[in-house]
Amino acid sequence: SDKKVLLLKHNDEIKLGKSSIKVINTPGHSQGCISLYYNGNIFTGDTLFTEGVGRTDLPGGSHQELIKSITEKILSYPDNTVIWPGHHYGRKPRSTVKEQKSYFGIK
Repeated sequence: SDKKVLLLKHNDEIKLGKSSIKVINTPGHSQGCISLYYNGNIFTGDTLFTEGVGRTDLPGGSHQELIKSITEKILSYPDNTVIWPGHHYGRKPRSTVKEQKSYFGIK
């Protein structure tokens, strides 16, 4: 078959009709991790949970890169941005950038 594989890069946009999803490169959990931003929401996968971060012992994983991805990329969005993690390990299934900044000591 002639299936195409599309490799996503930081700041790529995935078009869905008139809307688009922004790709955010968030390595750390593994080298190829991405988060997706859409309309005031960030889907963080295994990078950031509501009360913790993803593991970094996978091939290409790095705790230093993970923290950099979270603090410099995900938490740079507006405070009211809703964070949707790949797993619900905390008290609630979602969070906000403002709430996560407080866990990381960012004002």
